[in-house]
Amino acid sequence: MTTDTATESDTEPSGEPVSVSSGEQLDDLVSTHDAVLVDFYADWCGPCKMLEPVVERLAAETDAVVAKVDVDANQQLASAYGVRGVPTLVLFADGQQVEEIVGVQPEDQLRSLVASYT
Repeated sequence: MTTDTATESDTEPSGEPVSVSSGEQLDDLVSTHDAVLVDFYADWCGPCKMLEPVVERLAAETDAVVAKVDVDANQQLASAYGVRGVPTLVLFADGQQVEEIVGVQPEDQLRSLVASYT
């Protein structure tokens, strides 16, 4: 039995964070979607783990695409965006970086920030 596994995940938000592994992939997301929230994180980072369920809820419940970048696996990409600490959240709207937040923030504050650009 074969199943058609083609999805729209490359162009449409899936309700889950998108794992980004290259600058080209991030550029494509930013240019394709009106609002993209990028979570620069590290697996060893305690605050990042605290923020993870919030990021997942934002992906599921807002109009923004949420992307995750592992700074250890993508050091050049993190450096290109000036990430010096994790977690760092970068919000893009209409292809432009509009916000950068370092550290854990309350979910309602992040939700309001995303909503102001969607």
